[in-house]
Amino acid sequence: MEILLAALIAAVALISLLLSNRVSEPGAFFRGEEEDGSAPGLITLTFSQVTTWIFARSLLNAAILGFYYGIWGTLAYAAYYLSFFSGGLIIDKLRFEQGYGSVQDFLRDRFGHWGTRCYNFVIGVRLVSEVFANLLVIGILFGVAGSTAYTFAVIALALVTLIYSMLGGLQASLRTDLFQMLVFLAVMAMLMLSVLFEGLIGPELLVFKPFDISQPGPVLLMVALLQVWSYPMHDPVMMDRGFLADRATTRRSFIHAGWISSLCILAFGCLGVIAGAHALSGESMNDALSRLLGEIPMFLFSASLVISAMSTLDSTLSSSAKLMVVDMKLLPASLRNGRMVMALFMLAGVLLVFVGSKDLFSAVAVSGTASMYLAPVIFFSLWGGKREIPLWSYLGSFVLALGGAALYFTESSGHSALLGEAHKYTKLLWICITVMAGGCLLFMAGLLNQRSNTGTQSEAV
Repeated sequence: MEILLAALIAAVALISLLLSNRVSEPGAFFRGEEEDGSAPGLITLTFSQVTTWIFARSLLNAAILGFYYGIWGTLAYAAYYLSFFSGGLIIDKLRFEQGYGSVQDFLRDRFGHWGTRCYNFVIGVRLVSEVFANLLVIGILFGVAGSTAYTFAVIALALVTLIYSMLGGLQASLRTDLFQMLVFLAVMAMLMLSVLFEGLIGPELLVFKPFDISQPGPVLLMVALLQVWSYPMHDPVMMDRGFLADRATTRRSFIHAGWISSLCILAFGCLGVIAGAHALSGESMNDALSRLLGEIPMFLFSASLVISAMSTLDSTLSSSAKLMVVDMKLLPASLRNGRMVMALFMLAGVLLVFVGSKDLFSAVAVSGTASMYLAPVIFFSLWGGKREIPLWSYLGSFVLALGGAALYFTESSGHSALLGEAHKYTKLLWICITVMAGGCLLFMAGLLNQRSNTGTQSEAV
């Protein structure tokens, strides 16, 4: 099976390399423009959105949550894909109504340099975590951590993806995303058909873990519904694709990407639910699926993870180059510097695979909690149009969210027990409610304080 999987990786990698022309223009490398300067069309943009968000970590997380918490765990993870709809609204307001060229431009205008510094820190951490998490999934597919097969798989995929990403930047990412998404959909269709033929889908899956508001699945669903407002704005891959095409194409790409990706995540997550409902005592998800499905469907299961990992990695590297060179302007806007940044981010991700945490969902939860500092920014400054929010409100929300993310990390990893003996997802819900409410209160207080000062100054005049 490993040989078949390696052959598939080689084939997809070779075609991806052939699709990746070596570009010579910054517009193609950093903004995905074609040789004639045209923007990507609806299908390319939609499939690129979908395949960059249906990454290997997401598929595996959806299945694992389904395995442990039933359909409610899968629904909780699928709820994060509502981010396409809130993200589409953010882009429409920020770019097409207010005329900003990037999220950084908006934050700089409203909160100065500290606005962009806080944001760039959060999304920089997210980009590194995406490289790490997708490489980690590939390693797990080929062997236990530390084994020769595990190490070779991680390094080989990292090198192949880095090579074709460095050739064509965002243009190569868009082209390969379209191809990789078509392959992914074909593999997913065959996998789902094999599951249907086995007769493993039935009403018993819905009651495998009955609904109970206090259980981890429904609790995690509430967490997702809180984080989904700010989650898209802190995802540079999604935001970057909101600045490529015209308004109509951009709107439709977000809408179509939302429902397509949600269906894919639900379908893949149901594999975990099936495994959980039919698992023997002490049996792992992979062992249960192997017993229930057989070798060929399990090959398709692994293949879908590999393809989604490659499609996400190239997009993550493209966004990393754009962040450091174009948005942060840390280096001159040259292709050489963009390629150097890609190599550094890939190296950081590889190093984390061998020294970092192996808890895949913790990276999502920590990242999503940190992103919640942007919720009041979206509610008050972007959608509400309030320009008088003081910097201290913004910084206070940022510190609160980072503190919440750090607290969840220590609580979920067992390094602290400040929140008692509750389940880690219950703790996460408490933290998210506190961060969102606290951030909004800070913005309200700042707004009222500014208005009070303005009123006092008017009376003095």
